[in-house]
Amino acid sequence: MIKYMCDGPRPFCVLLTSLCSSLSRFSLPVSLPPRWGDSFHLWPHLQRHGLSKMVLSLPPGWLVPPGIPMCFCMVCLGSVDSFVGEPDHACVIQSRSLGRLEQHVSSLNVAMELTRVAISALFLLLAFGSSSAKVEEENPEFWRSQAKQTLQSVLDRELNTNVAKNILFFLGDGMGITTYTAARILKGQLQNQTGEETVMTMDTFPSVGLAKTYSVDFQIADSAATATAYLCGVKTNLNTIGVSAATRNGVCKSQKGNEVTSILKWAKDAGKSVGIVTTTRVQHATPAATYAHTASRKWYSDADMPAGAKKDGCTDISSQLLSNTDIDVIIGGGRKYMTPRGTKDPEYPRDYSSWGKRKDGRDLIKEWQSMKFGKVAHYVWNKTDFDAVDPETTDYLMALFEPGDLRFEADRDPNMDPSIVETTEKAIRILQKNPKGFFLLVEGGRIDQAHHAGRAYMALHEAVALDYAIAKGLELTKENETLTIVMADHSHPMTFNGYPFRGQSILGKSPLWAMDVLPYTTLMYGNGPGHKVANGTRPDIRNVNTKTKDYVQLAAVPTESATHSGEDVAVLARGPMAHLFQGVQEQNYIAHAMAYAACVGADQRHCQGKQTAAPVVHTTLTDDRNGAGAIHGSAVLLSSLLCVMLALTVGL
Repeated sequence: MIKYMCDGPRPFCVLLTSLCSSLSRFSLPVSLPPRWGDSFHLWPHLQRHGLSKMVLSLPPGWLVPPGIPMCFCMVCLGSVDSFVGEPDHACVIQSRSLGRLEQHVSSLNVAMELTRVAISALFLLLAFGSSSAKVEEENPEFWRSQAKQTLQSVLDRELNTNVAKNILFFLGDGMGITTYTAARILKGQLQNQTGEETVMTMDTFPSVGLAKTYSVDFQIADSAATATAYLCGVKTNLNTIGVSAATRNGVCKSQKGNEVTSILKWAKDAGKSVGIVTTTRVQHATPAATYAHTASRKWYSDADMPAGAKKDGCTDISSQLLSNTDIDVIIGGGRKYMTPRGTKDPEYPRDYSSWGKRKDGRDLIKEWQSMKFGKVAHYVWNKTDFDAVDPETTDYLMALFEPGDLRFEADRDPNMDPSIVETTEKAIRILQKNPKGFFLLVEGGRIDQAHHAGRAYMALHEAVALDYAIAKGLELTKENETLTIVMADHSHPMTFNGYPFRGQSILGKSPLWAMDVLPYTTLMYGNGPGHKVANGTRPDIRNVNTKTKDYVQLAAVPTESATHSGEDVAVLARGPMAHLFQGVQEQNYIAHAMAYAACVGADQRHCQGKQTAAPVVHTTLTDDRNGAGAIHGSAVLLSSLLCVMLALTVGL
C-alpha cells in the first residue's frame, strides 16, 4: 500500500480521489523500484515525456492501492508544483507508465469516461477553486510585499534608551540555532501549519546577536562555565561555577579568593527583587551560577562532596542557596538535596532514590522557612499548594516539585506539576510588586538533557514550552521598562539535514535516501546513544515511527551521552537598551550589557540623569500566515481547467 497526502481543502481532495479512482479500472502500473525513496528519480521520466509538474492527490492518511494512475493526476494538476508525501513512500513512476496512459486514453470508451469525470471535476473546481499549493507564494509580489512590510517596520523602529527597571532573562539550555529553527517548525506543525513560516515569540525580538561560547580551558564549554560567563561577566573553566578561571575543577582550595558574583546579586544589592525559575533542579549549573561559588558543579549536597573539600572549608550548592543571596522566588526541582539522608519524599515515599541525601543532618527547607520569620513565605512541592499561593500577599516562595529535575513537558502531570508558563507567571507576579523592579532568570533546562539522550522530540517540545513562557513574560511586563533577553548557553551536535519537503514533519525522515539505500531522519546527532551500526550496517527505519517521544535519533559516533557543540549561540533582546546585544560578542559581555541597561553593579553611567521610563514604540513583527490557507484566484482556476482539458485530449 502506498500512502499519499493532499494539503488542500478536503472537498477538493475528495474530488481528486474520485477522479483517480474512476480511472483505476485501467490498471496503470505505479512502479516502486526496491528501496527507491528519492523522488528526484521521477524527474527524468517526467521531463522525457514533456511533463514538468509533480503532485500527490489524496487526503492525509488515505491508502491507495497500486494501479491508480498517479501520472494522470499529475497531468490534471499541472498547476501544482509541490510533492507532499510521506518520505518513505515517495512515488516513482517508470516511463512506461506514461506510455500505457497514452494507449488507454486512445479508446473512445476511455474518452467518454474522461469526459464524464472531467465535467464533475470542472464543477467542483468552480465550486471550491482551490488546490494543494500555497499559490500566494508563487507570486513574486507576495515576497516583495512581505519584505517591504518588514523593512518598514525596521525603519520605523526607535531605540529604547530607558533605564531597565526589570530584567527578564530566558535561557534555553542547549538551545542552539538548529534547535531554535527546528522548534519553530514544530510549533507551527503542532498548530496544523507547515511550520517553516511560523513566527515564534522569540522571533519578534528586534535585536539579535551571537555569543561565543568557549570556556577558558575548553573549545566546547559546559553549562557551568557558560552560566558563569553570561551571569557573572567572567569566563571560567569547565565544571566550575561562580569562580574565575584561576579555580581548578574539583580543587576546593583553588576557589578561595576567586569567587565572582552574578547579576542576580547585583540586582538584589540595588534593591530589586530577584528570582530563579528552572525546569531542572535549582542546584543545577545554570541557576546555581546566580548564587553559588564552587569548584565543582556536581557538589549539589554535602553528600556529593569529597571529604577533603569539606575539610578545606568548601560548602555544597544547596547550602549556598540559603546563605549567599536573599532570593525572593526559587522554583524548580531538587528537594532531595535539601533534606537529611533517609527523609522520605512526600511524593515518592517508596522510592529510595528520591529520599533526602544530606549527611550533615540539616533540613534546608525548614531552615529557609525559619529564616523568613515575619515574612509571608511559602514552601510548596505540588501544584495544588502552588496554585493556592497568592502573589499579591507573598513575599517569598520556594517551590520544589521533584526530588531532582522536573519532568519533561511531554511527560508532565498537569495535576501535580505546573508548566513553565505557570511558574514564570507566578514568579513575575510576586517579584513585580517591588517598585524598584526585579531580575528573573527562567531556564528551559531540559532542552539540554533531552539532547544528551538523543531525543529530539523531547528537546523540541521543551523549546516550544519555553517560547510560550516567553510570551507570558512579555504579556505581564511593559516593554518600555523591561529588558527581556532570550539566549542559549551552548549548542548540541544535532543536525538538520536531507531535503525534506515543505511541511514535512520535522521529526520525520528525509525523502532522499543514503548511499546504503536506507532512509534517515531529518534530525540526527553527530554523537550520542543513537549510534546503532551493526556489522557495518545501520538500522532500517522504513517501518519505524520516528515521531514518538521515546525515539532516539541516529548518531554518527557512539557515546553514552551526546556532547555539546561549540558554535556561537543566538542572543535575542527587546526593551531598554536592547540594541546593546547586537553583533558577535564574547559570552561574558551579556552580563555587563544587562547590568549597564539596568544600572546595577559597578557601571552606573546609564542611570545618570535618567529617572523615569518614557514610552517607546513596540517592535513586534507579525506574520498573518500562521493560520492562513491559500486562496486561489482566477489564474489558478484557469490553470486547473486547462489541465483537465489537456487530460481529455491526451492520446485522442
